[in-house]
Amino acid sequence: MNKVEQSEFLIEALPYIKKYFNKILVVKYGGNAMTEENLKSSVMRDIVVLNSLGIKVVLVHGGGPEISQTIEKFGKESVFIDGLRYTDAETAEIVRMVLAGKVNKSLVELLERGGGKAVGLCGHDGHLLKCEKQDDKLGFVGKIVGTDTAIITDLLGLGYIPVVSTIGYDDEGNVYNINADTAAAALSGALNAEGLILMSDIKGLLENKDDPDSLIKKVYVSDIPAYVKQGIISGGMIPKIECCKEAIRRGVKKVFITDGRVPHSILIEILSEEGSGTMFL
Repeated sequence: MNKVEQSEFLIEALPYIKKYFNKILVVKYGGNAMTEENLKSSVMRDIVVLNSLGIKVVLVHGGGPEISQTIEKFGKESVFIDGLRYTDAETAEIVRMVLAGKVNKSLVELLERGGGKAVGLCGHDGHLLKCEKQDDKLGFVGKIVGTDTAIITDLLGLGYIPVVSTIGYDDEGNVYNINADTAAAALSGALNAEGLILMSDIKGLLENKDDPDSLIKKVYVSDIPAYVKQGIISGGMIPKIECCKEAIRRGVKKVFITDGRVPHSILIEILSEEGSGTMFL
């Protein structure tokens, strides 16, 4: 990008910076989009850029590939039911170790190396994500039944970027594995966020799943049942789109699905007219 192009981008970005200034933006980052280290560092720098522009970013992360690798090292097998990881008590402890420990702290380190101030949290901290079992057949997969976002609000007020690993708790001391999209939708609603970005390893909602050029740029919640009926929303996209719908139902203004493997996709999505993925309204 030459200097003229840089200037044009800044001019285009200015109204979007004003729109999100001092507002909360929840970013969910997970899946295979997290596996390439250089790209992960780039995404964290982009989040620091947004934070430096006065946008209050909350980063919510998963870490499925890391969990699967660690479970294998423990001699266990990853089992998935309806797209969700079966989580017995031992697996829940492994998930906590990986997400709240290794993955969370590595993201905090990258954010701080990029010039930001970050604090790592999990759902246990400050009673952030209270859970019960979603379904007995899934074991300790958490259904969120309560949120207390005071600790996040306090950190945002001090200029920190909260980094939340999706581990939940209950009053009996059990550990719960929570789907990261679900956690991000719940937190964005509880925080009255201006926007939610689901960064993953998909481009967005495609009219034809085999044609990457068939991206649907804008979807209204009222359109979703028709897309399901037509088969445009199917399989693993159904729960992801349900999370988009749930966030909007909770009061989030806009929800985006964008490809975390594309460099600077988060900046393009938030600070340009064109965007890079699918926007839900």
